[in-house]
Amino acid sequence: MLGNERIVFRANDDGEPNNTAGKPLLGQINSKELTDILIVVVRYYGGIKLGTSRLTVAYRTAAALAIENSIIEVLQVKKNFTFSFPYEKTKEVMKILKEISPEILHQNFEQECSMTVAVRLRDAVLLETMIKKIL
Repeated sequence: MLGNERIVFRANDDGEPNNTAGKPLLGQINSKELTDILIVVVRYYGGIKLGTSRLTVAYRTAAALAIENSIIEVLQVKKNFTFSFPYEKTKEVMKILKEISPEILHQNFEQECSMTVAVRLRDAVLLETMIKKIL
């Protein structure tokens, strides 16, 4: 599963009966809403045929244990936003920035002020709308 949009993914049974390996692995990834992840399970034949239902459970359990024993890193997807404003609007701009809490990357306060901020992707449209409203 790749990307924030979660539309690029692949599941493969690699010789196992249809939907007994790849689909359960992908199901575990989807149930935890994970992305930018790869799970590989290697199964050695031990002399006993499991059947499709027990194969599915075995792969699902292996994926769940792999996820459970992993360190999951949560990252925020951000968008850079650059805007200019008159010095007189500084107080209003700062009030908006305090509310949304973006990361300030660059700022210039002269007669014509400018800022570049990194804002969470989900807040980008809101910030842009609020800034345009006061200008």
